[in-house]
Amino acid sequence: MIPVLVGGMVALLVGIVGTRAYTALAKRKGWAQYVRADGPVSHHSKRGTPQMGGIAIFASTLVGYAAAHLATWSPPTVSGLLVLFLMLGLGFIGFLDDWTKIRRERSLGLRSGQKLLGQTLVAIVFGVLATQFARDGITPASHRISVVRDTAIDLGVLGAVAGTALLIVWIVLMITATSNGVNLTDGLDGQAAGACAMVLAAYTLIGIWQALKSCASAVAPGCYAVRDPLDLAVVAACLGAACIGFLWWNTPPAALFMGDTGSLGLGGALAGLAILSRTELLLIVLGGLFVFETVTVILQVSVFKATKRRNGGVGKRLFLITPIHHHFEQLGWSQVTVSVRFWIISAVCVAAGLGLFYGEWVLLAS
Repeated sequence: MIPVLVGGMVALLVGIVGTRAYTALAKRKGWAQYVRADGPVSHHSKRGTPQMGGIAIFASTLVGYAAAHLATWSPPTVSGLLVLFLMLGLGFIGFLDDWTKIRRERSLGLRSGQKLLGQTLVAIVFGVLATQFARDGITPASHRISVVRDTAIDLGVLGAVAGTALLIVWIVLMITATSNGVNLTDGLDGQAAGACAMVLAAYTLIGIWQALKSCASAVAPGCYAVRDPLDLAVVAACLGAACIGFLWWNTPPAALFMGDTGSLGLGGALAGLAILSRTELLLIVLGGLFVFETVTVILQVSVFKATKRRNGGVGKRLFLITPIHHHFEQLGWSQVTVSVRFWIISAVCVAAGLGLFYGEWVLLAS
């Protein structure tokens, strides 16, 4: 528990102070936000707001993580470093996207294919490394599909090579879907940062519980076979606290935006925590808000394309505009109202996910 508390407190303090310093730097350098022309009119006033705030979030996370291990004089674990690698790798792809927007003074950065290629390459490296470094027969990632723990669905039955290849495909799908889901959610002041902080708080609790009930300590009904659960909790606590520190400056009216730098990196970290904690499909519940945002975009595009073919090139829209939070803005909801209500949705999803996680353990342990 000590490294979790130390890491979280340091990341929070550094996040609050460091984000303010970064905001001042970004203003001086002109690292400003450009707003999409077809978005809500109320967003036009946001033009010129400093962005790439994900840099401050990740710097705070790294400082907190380092402090946690220095305070306990313990080395970092492979699992913790893998999640941080994924966070920084996808954050770098987001940085390239944000920097392209700044340099070209437009709201569009990298092409979707370029962004997806970068996400895929980082995810493949993560997947390959996560199948190495076995300790007591347990690697950071498992060949089994997991819900609240590994299930009987074993990709390894296809053989070592084919099983690992299929596992990496699954990991790529999880990482790209989650990172893009958080990216779609990041459209209103504080919305993505607040939702991510809630999910990361859940993963902090999950990691602590898995460490307390680890099969490495005592083989008992309901014990967890996870490589480094406590260090995953440290990473989650540091990143969640950094999000809260960032949120102090990102609440309406935001003084700073996280940009794709932050949203892609945060989504990658969430996917990494799910994969390495053996809670892959549970992330669908915990991150229900991100799923909601993504599904509505998919429905919007699908309906538009289908009706466009049928109606001689004139497509119909299911929603006024997507991502879905902008739809509610167009209906007349204020940005604060949308963000707070979406936070409530996220909180309900996190509570439901934690309930499923704990309930499953109660059933096995009883």
